[in-house]
Amino acid sequence: MDPISLIITALSSVITALSSAAGRAAITGAAQGLAQGTAQEAYHDLKTLIKRKFAGNPKAEMVLEEYEKNPKTYEAPLKEELAEAGVDQDEEIIKKAQELLKQLKPEDSAAGKFNIKVEGDIKGIVGDISGGNINQTIS
Repeated sequence: MDPISLIITALSSVITALSSAAGRAAITGAAQGLAQGTAQEAYHDLKTLIKRKFAGNPKAEMVLEEYEKNPKTYEAPLKEELAEAGVDQDEEIIKKAQELLKQLKPEDSAAGKFNIKVEGDIKGIVGDISGGNINQTIS
């Protein structure tokens, strides 16, 4: 899973869980006995870190707030703002998203679904590379 998808998954998991009584109970249950606090606290911490990256960009801040109200509509704009702010290269944000998903989805976390390691400069090509052939010359 790429870093931006990981962050979106963490945010949407909490939003979805908080919108239902069963989800709220799951968050409370997942948080019991955890030394690092509740899933709601981890969500707040993650959101605070993202807001820090968005500082000075009112459009990005608005997109993050609107995403909470309507994730389906604002997912694509939020992904774009996260990429532009370099959130996908911020180890602290990625670790916080992983921590949150570990609390909410322990079985997926144990299976290594949310493992991402960020080191040094990350460079590459962005786009859909599923299927077909890709020819690239790098000089």
